[in-house]
Amino acid sequence: MAPKIQRLPEGERAHHLPPLHSTQWVVVAGRDAIYKEFVFKDFNQAFGFMSRVALQAEKMDHHPEWFNVYNKVQITLSTHECGGLSQLDITLATFIDQISLM
Repeated sequence: MAPKIQRLPEGERAHHLPPLHSTQWVVVAGRDAIYKEFVFKDFNQAFGFMSRVALQAEKMDHHPEWFNVYNKVQITLSTHECGGLSQLDITLATFIDQISLM
């Protein structure tokens, strides 16, 4: 049986969130989640990005909430199992930032 996913403790938040804030991830008001909007050249580039995120999310068994219109992709990350931010969200956000530069 897999260990229960825990919310990110305050000390870890203080360590992990500032680097994400510096790349424009923001804390969602009224919710324990982070959000970022990505803008690409066109739909093809946005869809390719989403495909790469989807493959990683599936490997992690941790799926983003997202919305796409043409060249924009809006992503919200939160872990439903623990009702807020977990290490899974930090890991996925970091991966998303890395591939968004490709």
